[in-house]
Amino acid sequence: MLLPHVEFAYNRTPTKAGPSPFRVVHGIDPISPLDLTVRPLDLKPSADAAGRMEEIQKIYELVRNRIEKTNASYQAQANKHKKNVVF
Repeated sequence: MLLPHVEFAYNRTPTKAGPSPFRVVHGIDPISPLDLTVRPLDLKPSADAAGRMEEIQKIYELVRNRIEKTNASYQAQANKHKKNVVF
């Protein structure tokens, strides 16, 4: 019964990779689930579609760069005590 609320709260939380999952997918950080519903007025083409597309691409690039940086950090930590063995 509370699972949808927990899921919504989790998806609104920023991650180590940067913005929240909602921000990455929808471009907004909704306050409530009602902010994600599509209203008939929202279906009109936007005059600023190119600007919105650039904003989404910047968010994706930011997330990708942070994920790569985090993965490199995890790899360095995991390989810190690894020995190079030659057979």
